[in-house]
Amino acid sequence: MEDLSIRLSDLPDEILIFILRKLYDVEVLYSLIGVNKRLNTLAYDSIFTTHLTLYFLDKFIYPLPDPMLDRFRLQILPKIHHKVKWLNLESTSMERILLATNYPNLNGLGLYDIDVEKALYLFNSKLF
Repeated sequence: MEDLSIRLSDLPDEILIFILRKLYDVEVLYSLIGVNKRLNTLAYDSIFTTHLTLYFLDKFIYPLPDPMLDRFRLQILPKIHHKVKWLNLESTSMERILLATNYPNLNGLGLYDIDVEKALYLFNSKLF
């Protein structure tokens, strides 16, 4: 019998997207960008870039680890900023994410685990 091993790169884009949709968009972007041209193209697709949740949720809201957050701020968000239509953020990283780049097509913003004073400061200050 022939060796029937299949590599990830053998799968068609449609199947890869179906598999990747089972992950959090933040994980897809963080893990695939920079791997190769084909995976970059898949990760930059609007399926994974228009509605971003930049925290983890497992009964509680957990911020992204600092190395992951830094890569998003410095590398990923500046490349996809024009595709982002909705951001879900938690309080400890929201200022860094919002100041990372301009989001010209942002239509919605979900803020989680934030106190009123911080929200008022951010949106009434000249930061934005």
